[in-house]
This record gives sequence, C-alpha cells and structure tokens, in this order.
Amino acid sequence: MPNPYVARVAAVVAAIALVGVAAFGAGRRGVANPRAVVPVEVVGGSPGSLTVHVAGAVVSPGLVEVGPAARLADAVAAAGGATADADLTAVNLAAPVEDGTQVVIPTRSGDGGSSASPGDGRIRLNQASADELTALPGIGPVLARRITDHRDEVGRFERVEDLLEVSGIGERLLTGIRDLVVVP
Repeated sequence: MPNPYVARVAAVVAAIALVGVAAFGAGRRGVANPRAVVPVEVVGGSPGSLTVHVAGAVVSPGLVEVGPAARLADAVAAAGGATADADLTAVNLAAPVEDGTQVVIPTRSGDGGSSASPGDGRIRLNQASADELTALPGIGPVLARRITDHRDEVGRFERVEDLLEVSGIGERLLTGIRDLVVVP
C-alpha cells in the first residue's frame, strides 16, 4: 500500500513543475500557454477525514479536507472563507458535509438575493435552475440536471418528498436538503 504522505508530496512536486514549465513557456512567448495544465491540489484523505469539493464564491475553491463531524461552515472556512459577494443565506452552513460531495457557494444577484430563493434562503424546487440546485449539499451537476429533467417530464413538485422519485435521491439525501428547499 503506497504511503499517502509520499503520494501527496509527489503530487505537489508535479504540480509545481507543471506551473514552472507553463510560466517559463509563457515568459518566452509573452503570452499564456493555452494548453498549460492547471494543477489540482490532491487531498490525501487522512483516516477519519472527509474530502469535499468547495466551489463558487469562496477564496480558494477546490478540494478541502475536514473532520468527520464537519459542517458546511467548516468546509467554507477550509476553502479560505466566503468572498464578499457570497450569498450565504442560500446555503445551510450548519448542514453536515459528506465525503466526496461538491458544495457550491452562490453569489448574490444584483438585487441582493438569489433568483431561486424565496427570501429565507431556501431554494424553490419548481423554479431553480440546475446551476442553482448545485448549491444544495450532496447535489452535483448530474443530480441537479436529473431534478430539472424530472420536473420538465413529470410536472411540478407538489411536496418535497416528491424528490424521492428522482434517480439518485434517497431518504438520507432528502433529509439533508429538506429544510433547504421549498415547494410553493
């Protein structure tokens, strides 16, 4: 079994080398290399820790490692905190995070609120776009698209529990997002 520390060090060294090569090539030509590889930090995942992809309106989007009882607020903090234009009312910072999930922190729209939020931060299931649905914990782009496709094919959600009809949503995920959505 490979040593996770050695693997992490090797990944960091490789990323630094890629950035150096890209910077050297860009400096020689005076323009950025359009084919340069963008390094992604590899998070090793210590025993008992959770790895979460934090995206959107955070200072340092990417993979973060948090403790086993972490909340969304912990993941945002591990990503450097929220940016000034983050709409933290659109997410439940107290929600527990799950290993391997992506969390997207949305930005405020010009009117100060999310177009899918009814004012209390919850997302309207029958109006939210797939992008807006990815702000929910455990809902990535694929599952968000399944929700909007289900809504388009079957019709409006009459109650939050109707999400159980969407492939990929079970009782556990529904419990995690139940208080974050509304069906007007």
